Amino acid sequence: MSGNNIVPKSRQWAVQMYTVRDFTATGKDFSDTLQKIARMGYTGVQISAAKAVESGELSAKVVRQMLDDNGLVCAATHRSWQALGEQTDAEIEFHRTLGCDFIAIGSLPGLFGGNLGADGYRRFVAEAKPVIERLQSAGIRFGYHNHQHEFARADVGSRDKSTLFDIFVDEAGADLCLELDVYWAWEAGVDPVALLRRSAGRLPLIHLKDREVVAGKGAIMAAIGEGNMPWETILPAGDEAGVEWYAVEQDVCPRDPFDCLRSSFEYLSSRPF
Repeated sequence: MSGNNIVPKSRQWAVQMYTVRDFTATGKDFSDTLQKIARMGYTGVQISAAKAVESGELSAKVVRQMLDDNGLVCAATHRSWQALGEQTDAEIEFHRTLGCDFIAIGSLPGLFGGNLGADGYRRFVAEAKPVIERLQSAGIRFGYHNHQHEFARADVGSRDKSTLFDIFVDEAGADLCLELDVYWAWEAGVDPVALLRRSAGRLPLIHLKDREVVAGKGAIMAAIGEGNMPWETILPAGDEAGVEWYAVEQDVCPRDPFDCLRSSFEYLSSRPF
């Protein structure tokens, strides 16, 4: 906990735009959404599932101008593995135009067997190295975003407690960054603080959402501070591990997503830890 009860100035808050994906269908929708995000106080976004961008309606140059107009930066993106592998130069140029130096993928590509077993994860680690090297040569980092299933045992039925995610942490090497989603780690029964410490120096951006237990419904995703996750230990651990951006990603919102984002920002930006 911070000794002076002031949130570290180095913390930067971003919105994972997957949260507001239904409000990005057109260029105007995308622009309006960026404006709302900026007015809340966020200074960055992760461009993912933004329909007007993915459809090609908005070029990287136009998106960059929209970001600049709203005082926002592109902290990260989610891109397809196929595009990164087959159109690497185009992806590099796209991200240079955006001014973005971190790309992640949202899950293990299907050609590696989806999320079925350790062999697929190890094949991905091996085949990703040339792509990671090309991106690195252009000043762009590459990372992997976890869900719950990455915390399954790597060797099913054995007494070895190593998980699929451990393959990324322990075997892949430091060049593979980790876009840790602390909610999914918590949901899998894994301590996110321990993961942050193990992954120190490899965390350009992590994802935040809360877990609330609602009578009659069970556990649901919630705005930060409206659930029971231990942010008083998670956030300081993130700082110590070198996290550069904290991105709110609420996959499912029980009310208006913009209201959830606003509530999350107000909680995060006012905490004394």
